[in-house]
Amino acid sequence: MASRALKNSMQTTFKLTFLVAALALGGCANKTAVPPLYGWNGYEKNIDTYFRGDRESLDTQAKLMADDLEKMRAGGKAIPPGYQAHMGLLYGKQGDMGRFQMHLEAEKQQFPESESFIDFLLRKFKKN
Repeated sequence: MASRALKNSMQTTFKLTFLVAALALGGCANKTAVPPLYGWNGYEKNIDTYFRGDRESLDTQAKLMADDLEKMRAGGKAIPPGYQAHMGLLYGKQGDMGRFQMHLEAEKQQFPESESFIDFLLRKFKKN
């Protein structure tokens, strides 16, 4: 009798464990894809190209980023953090200080937490 009760208890425990595992794993399944928060387009590739320094000129990189920026705006996608600042950096390294400042100010406007770093960059480039 005790053996039967133990067997029933073990079966019940196994069933409950299996049910809990199935529910937990089923809850992890993503039924709908979450859309990305930002329109990344070719941003990662552009950053890679910049740091490798062996592919495209600064001018080409800036043009590619400007094209992607227009696509993001046309598609209603949010511009990712650092995008405008990187574009500004590309223009600044080419000597186009007007666009440099415009893109850095746009970055600061969109991401206020970057204000102290952007202000530092603006001061540093004005000295040079």
